[in-house]
Amino acid sequence: MQATRIIHAYKQAPWRIQRQWVGAFLLFVIGTAMIAALYLDVTARAAVAGREIQELRFDIIAIQRENADLETRLAKLTSTAEMERRARSLGYRPVLPGELDFVAVPGFVAPEPDILLVAEDVTVPETSLPYEYSQSLLEWLDEQIRFGGAQ
Repeated sequence: MQATRIIHAYKQAPWRIQRQWVGAFLLFVIGTAMIAALYLDVTARAAVAGREIQELRFDIIAIQRENADLETRLAKLTSTAEMERRARSLGYRPVLPGELDFVAVPGFVAPEPDILLVAEDVTVPETSLPYEYSQSLLEWLDEQIRFGGAQ
């Protein structure tokens, strides 16, 4: 009897079945829209990041070109011909033979660059590893074959 009432109630209210179908359809549409929005957001962020990377690469190339230009200008300013021209404009001239005297100073030692002084003081620590830790696999295998593993 109870089952017939439930069946009878559904037969009297077909709008309930329609409401369930409409609800399921709307749930599917909302889910699809959320997935599409998430995909669109991720794609937009990736596009923005790609564009920023592209702009940074253009900046790097521009800075590299500027560095190359500055290096070229420095090379030109420090070239032998340019340095000689600037020295002559300041009143300097080349030394003629016989005008230059070298004076030997007893006990004078020419200073060494600091980097060489530091390098001389550096001592490389000796490793005190046991022989077993410093031999290769092939050496160990050769030793095992020769001595029959009796070590």
